[in-house]
Amino acid sequence: MSVQRIAKLAGVSVATVSRVLNDLPSVKAQNKEKVLAAIAALNYQPNLLARQLRTARTGMLLVMVSNIANPFCAAVVKGVEKEAEKNGYRILLCNTESDFARSRSCLQLLSGKMVDGVITMDAVSELPELQKIIGAFPWVQCAEYDPESSVFSVSIDDTAAAEFVIDKLVESGKKRIALINHDLAYQYSQHREQGYLNRLAHHGLSYRTIVYADTLSYLSGKKAALSLLKNAERPDAIFAISDVLAAGAVNAVTESGFSIPQDIALIGFDGVDISQITVPPLTTIQQPNEDIGRKAVSLLLSQIESDNALDVVHYLLPWQFIQRQSS
Repeated sequence: MSVQRIAKLAGVSVATVSRVLNDLPSVKAQNKEKVLAAIAALNYQPNLLARQLRTARTGMLLVMVSNIANPFCAAVVKGVEKEAEKNGYRILLCNTESDFARSRSCLQLLSGKMVDGVITMDAVSELPELQKIIGAFPWVQCAEYDPESSVFSVSIDDTAAAEFVIDKLVESGKKRIALINHDLAYQYSQHREQGYLNRLAHHGLSYRTIVYADTLSYLSGKKAALSLLKNAERPDAIFAISDVLAAGAVNAVTESGFSIPQDIALIGFDGVDISQITVPPLTTIQQPNEDIGRKAVSLLLSQIESDNALDVVHYLLPWQFIQRQSS
């Protein structure tokens, strides 16, 4: 244990180290100096040591993301880290690459009591299997959620956001609206597609074309858009379920000689930085990316610090429509 190493190096008792860490007055100045010197020599952080001594907690949170290269995931993790540090915690980041074997390996940290709680961003389809491993351990799921599950979650209303996008495109006179989607194992993909279909039906539009990108990447977005442009009846608008895919679509449309938004309007989703640097800049749905991460930590700490079982909460945070020159 770290406290024992400090006591040995300082030549004092563990009790004396404990009193110094908890800033109690009943410690001789000479002994306090020895303890602080030992802490510095061993490169320990007194506040984290004190917390561990008081609570038998590690002060660490496990954060599992499906793809850290996804700017949305990275932004959520940024919010997680800020809120964790604000509350005296650090994070351990596990990039699962949507590989359940990697998720299982990361979750071994729970049985070893090396972390106090876990935040996941896995596909909703994986929640039942994760539940078997995580059990009653403090847990919050980000972006993906099952309203019937016992897992705390933070997300947005993806269906309503997608419906809003289609309404805006129809209002601008677009009638052939295509969708670039990704992996339907993810709930957000399902819900954004459902919103797309809901409003096409509402407006009585028969053109319904969906193409699925191979990966959530710029090049896959470009490839998907090029396939749409080869159709005999090309779209006059494209809605992509992520800004990264939409950015690739912008490149495909301009390289193919069409003007944006006159010939083809484009709208993305997430509100990450790439949406501002495309030419033209992307209209998008701005998710509260960092706020999702912060709220996840808040929900997780409420579980960690409560002596009683809490009622499960599913938070839906507000989103914002950002109008730019691509639509």
